[in-house]
Amino acid sequence: MTHADSALPSGGQSVSARRTVDLLVIGAGVMGLWFALKAGRAGLKTLLVDAQAPAAGASGGLLGALMAHTPDRWNEKKQFQFDALVQLEEEVARLEAATGLSCGYSRCGRLIPLPKPHLRTIAERNGEDAVLRWQNGERRFEWRVLDTPADPNWLSPDACGAGLIDDGLAGRVSPRSLVAALVAACDQLPTVSRLDGEAVARVLPDRAILSNGEDLRFGQAVVAAGVGSFALLDGLGPVLRKPLGRGVKGQAALLKADVPADAPIIYLNGVYVVPHENGTVAIGSTSEEEFDAPFDTDHRLDALVEKARALCPAIAEAPLVERWAGLRPRAVDRDPMIGPHPDAPNVFALTGGFKVSFGIAHRLADAVLSGMAGQPMLVPGSYVLEHHLKVASAE
Repeated sequence: MTHADSALPSGGQSVSARRTVDLLVIGAGVMGLWFALKAGRAGLKTLLVDAQAPAAGASGGLLGALMAHTPDRWNEKKQFQFDALVQLEEEVARLEAATGLSCGYSRCGRLIPLPKPHLRTIAERNGEDAVLRWQNGERRFEWRVLDTPADPNWLSPDACGAGLIDDGLAGRVSPRSLVAALVAACDQLPTVSRLDGEAVARVLPDRAILSNGEDLRFGQAVVAAGVGSFALLDGLGPVLRKPLGRGVKGQAALLKADVPADAPIIYLNGVYVVPHENGTVAIGSTSEEEFDAPFDTDHRLDALVEKARALCPAIAEAPLVERWAGLRPRAVDRDPMIGPHPDAPNVFALTGGFKVSFGIAHRLADAVLSGMAGQPMLVPGSYVLEHHLKVASAE
């Protein structure tokens, strides 16, 4: 199905002539796509609009690491993320069965080198917490502290002066493969229409103004436009003291390497090494608060790749096949931002995932659907849009 075809509601009427939609979803990244799919499955007539095309922003990156918070000092945010990571396995299986497409998913685990002895002490305490916290029904996920890596060609023993953590909960997904499967699944549903290449210039309580000047009325709307969400949501209420969020630049690289697809992720001090099933390894990612060129790669990525090569002998000579840079949406109080706007209760936020979007987007979509139906949104309080508005309004 082409984008032009998929933008046509049932009956062949063009979107430009359709002045009212039941449910408008703004943004076809991983957040908007999961929501559109779940809304469509629930029978809601949905229009998904994106300024460019699916995953044109941060959701089109390379990394795809699915990693949990450490199991110590347990709280509602850690529980929510844990449950989401466990649930994602079932969600992906359903998506792959429906579309016949691979999402590049694997619960491959994660290795974390421990360069210094005090880090091992902390890791061992965390392992005790994992025994209590990392369980879902009869399933338990391990957090083991080992002396040496099982495969010294994958993780260099030189990085593991005090041992390493073997985390059995972590996994990975191919961002682009997952997005492609979500798009295909949405296109299978008669309840979901897509309109690519049309930006939303402004959101009002009952309508959106498109970049082509169209006044598109809606029953309900979800703002899931990544970094672009913040300006749209900012304009719905009183002037805030600071923006609801901003973009944080990330750079990543893709290497061609013949490594086992089920090899674990390696993580150390912000450096991720993520093996994928297609004979590639993703390296990432920088977190840049200040930048001049948000979509250009530079020496910071070069330094990251060199650190990754030192950690992982298997990719020491692997050729680099792609460099990527983009902006990830970071909400004003860092946590994801979801829920209705108090001054426009038919407009819901679904954004701000920053580094955790791929692991929890499916569950955030469920929460927003509940909120739209007048049911409680079972999410941590710091995730709710109203909380972020208070933070942005404070002196």
